Amino acid sequence: MTLIKLDAIDSTNDYLKQLNREKWLENYTAVMAHEQTRGKGQMGSTWESEPGKNLTVSVLVKDLPTDMVSVYDFNVAVALACIALLAFYGIEKTNIKWPNDIMAENKKVGGILIENQFKSNGYYTSIVGFGLNLNQTDFEHLPQANSLTNITKQTYVIDEVAEKFVKLLKLHLLLFPERVTEAWFRYNELLFKRDKPSAFEAVSGRRFMGIIREVSKDGKLVVLLDDDREVQFDLKEVKMLY
Repeated sequence: MTLIKLDAIDSTNDYLKQLNREKWLENYTAVMAHEQTRGKGQMGSTWESEPGKNLTVSVLVKDLPTDMVSVYDFNVAVALACIALLAFYGIEKTNIKWPNDIMAENKKVGGILIENQFKSNGYYTSIVGFGLNLNQTDFEHLPQANSLTNITKQTYVIDEVAEKFVKLLKLHLLLFPERVTEAWFRYNELLFKRDKPSAFEAVSGRRFMGIIREVSKDGKLVVLLDDDREVQFDLKEVKMLY
């Protein structure tokens, strides 16, 4: 695998997208940065990370056939690869907070940002951005965040974690077409606060209570409301409150 290491960059996703436009890149080429000055999160949010302490990596995944791995399947495979990475390092109490937060012991340790480019031939290429809190210990201004080192009391070699993540991502995507049903079952099983009353906020600002049932095959969150209706929400329509 090709792993490009940078001292500082505004966004590893943007850098890798531009590099892919300028030259031919090997599949699963990865870019990681010591410091990311404008890291991006889901729906335009920012990803804050202490320089030199955490993993900020983006991976190019080329020419995926939509008829074998849909974009929603792809999201599932990426999330499960992240969970497998944590399991590799001995962290078992993990969850996926819809749509793209990775949780450990009920706190956020990582986030995913996937950006897709579709082609007319039925294939698409993705940039997978993954941020993981590794060696940072101070989260005074982020009380809902945590890191691997706070959980395990171990120190991590960031390059090694990046390489392991790329290998797991490649493995999960390779096996996905044969394990679609199993993967979706596992993904839904890992949903943060599944089957528990939770607070939500609609895009209008209205807050309400509901119970997460699952994520549908087209990526929508299925929530049971207090009037016994099951409603599906797109990622731009609602967010879960801690």
